Amino acid sequence: MSYRVLIAEDQAMPRMVFENIVGTSENYTLTASVGTAKIADVWCASGKVDLVLMDVVMEDGYSGLDAAERIKRSYPGIKVIIVTSMPDQLFLERARAIGVDSFWYKEVQERPLLELMDRTMAGEHIYPDRPPEAFIGDATNYQLTDREIDVLRALAEGLTDKEIADRLFLSVTTVRYHVNNLITKTGLPTRTSLAVNAVRSGIAIPGV
Repeated sequence: MSYRVLIAEDQAMPRMVFENIVGTSENYTLTASVGTAKIADVWCASGKVDLVLMDVVMEDGYSGLDAAERIKRSYPGIKVIIVTSMPDQLFLERARAIGVDSFWYKEVQERPLLELMDRTMAGEHIYPDRPPEAFIGDATNYQLTDREIDVLRALAEGLTDKEIADRLFLSVTTVRYHVNNLITKTGLPTRTSLAVNAVRSGIAIPGV
């Protein structure tokens, strides 16, 4: 049996890699390869998709996780593998919550993608234990607390200390304490540089 694959990946190079992986295996046939998650569920509605390889962060603003949620809700028989380079812990958590079948990091692979595809189609659910290590300034995501990453994500959205405090049910003083700790740990000089580097590193992506 040859499984029909939809690729949704906005970057040309990884999309070509995924296409080559599908094209060199007798077990898979490429149905379509698109640069956005926007139309992924439309392709699934055609009845010609068994497996979706889906990136998360798309340049056009559409989220692969949002598309995966729609697909798993409307077409539960279709397998979805999230493929991403972003080490934001919330990506893993949300993927599990919405029923994504497996999860694979592009740059830090624990196993070859084709093996992951085979095992996923056989009914396994394969997830890494944690995101890969990534730097923000002088620190890594492993050196930051969960609460500090929550604050980083809010900074990346441009929220004020009061808005962050309201969202996270903290005092403004506690928020400022966390921001100061982040500046100390990372060596980054300002909250703006924290916000920019949080997104650039993929450690804390707003709007997950």
